[in-house]
Amino acid sequence: MTERRSRRVGILGGSFDPVHYGHLVAAQECLARLGLDQVLFVPAACSPLKPDRPLTAAVHRVAMVELAIAGNPRFCLSRVDLERPGPSYTVDMLAALHRELGPAAELYLIVGMDSLRDLPAWHRPHEIIRQCRLAAVPRPGVQCNMDELEARIPGVRTVLDMVPAPEIGISSTEIQSRVRAGLPIRYQVPEAVERYIQEHGLYREDRGAGVQRCGGAGASTPTPLRPSTPA
Repeated sequence: MTERRSRRVGILGGSFDPVHYGHLVAAQECLARLGLDQVLFVPAACSPLKPDRPLTAAVHRVAMVELAIAGNPRFCLSRVDLERPGPSYTVDMLAALHRELGPAAELYLIVGMDSLRDLPAWHRPHEIIRQCRLAAVPRPGVQCNMDELEARIPGVRTVLDMVPAPEIGISSTEIQSRVRAGLPIRYQVPEAVERYIQEHGLYREDRGAGVQRCGGAGASTPTPLRPSTPA
């Protein structure tokens, strides 16, 4: 009898504020090139490396991810980071997913080249590489010194897959700025996400409404490529 291989699950974490085509393209390329069975989009409650940056309420970020991935049956939303207290540390998110998915799941953490470069600054990076493989996708203008990374996190090379993918220079921060400036975001986010942003008045000049801060009441509100967020 042929032994069934483990289920390969891609993990794409981040604030997704908002989710955009860069996230979706990275996920699809990893799915195809690494033979993944599915990709989980994991919205972070907050970024431990950016605790003072306001985030749009989780309920909106989740809704936008659901709209963005609705047409792909192999893309799924996971609320694992939103349903537990504390900062959105990747190492804790991976442990929670291992418990949830069971021993048959092989996890692939999808990260941009900038996140791979900054991995030593994340929370317990040595434990991260024991819990998953890393699928690194290029970011425009970003390089990572692999010798230096290996020196700081021994063994990282053995769990690293470099995934060729189109370099799409879109960022959530830039999308927010364009909305505030009245500039178009069409073709940067899915049409359904653009419509949701407009209908709910997100990313306008006044960031008081519909915004959460790390550690605030909104951080655990039921709620979406930079992955869960560095830390």
